[in-house]
Amino acid sequence: MPRVTGAIPSWTPVAVADTTNFTDGGHQTIQGGSSTQRGECREVYIGGQAGASSPTFFVFGRTSTVGGTLTALRLAAMDPSATTASLPTNFAASTTKPQRSATLGMLLTLSMNAFGGVVRWVNGPDEIISYLGNTASLGELSLNAFTGGTPGLVGTHIVIEVV
Repeated sequence: MPRVTGAIPSWTPVAVADTTNFTDGGHQTIQGGSSTQRGECREVYIGGQAGASSPTFFVFGRTSTVGGTLTALRLAAMDPSATTASLPTNFAASTTKPQRSATLGMLLTLSMNAFGGVVRWVNGPDEIISYLGNTASLGELSLNAFTGGTPGLVGTHIVIEVV
């Protein structure tokens, strides 16, 4: 099955609490490509681009309210011969705003200083984070900032394997 990467070259995360609407342009979210699609996260990368010290408290997790009417961003198959039907959607803007789940929402905490800091999480053999479908509460995986700190400019990518 195809591995895809969703990248956002430069953006500033917006810190939000659980069950609070995300801000357009202030998050990166991957939504399943169909009601039955399953995808596994293989990597989350965050590279700091801020011009001064910016402690940023990232959370990678699930949403309890999924985005609707999505504005899709870059998503590319890593293997050029891969089938690209029903791929997930990489987005940072939508009409219906996603909200991080209070009970399923924090799968990884990836705190960093956005002033040149780097975080790269790669799944181990027993550390599979997946989505199922494209509806709440299992159909989206999101990367955004949690409350506190001073979020700074970053570049990110999320690698997903559709299984």
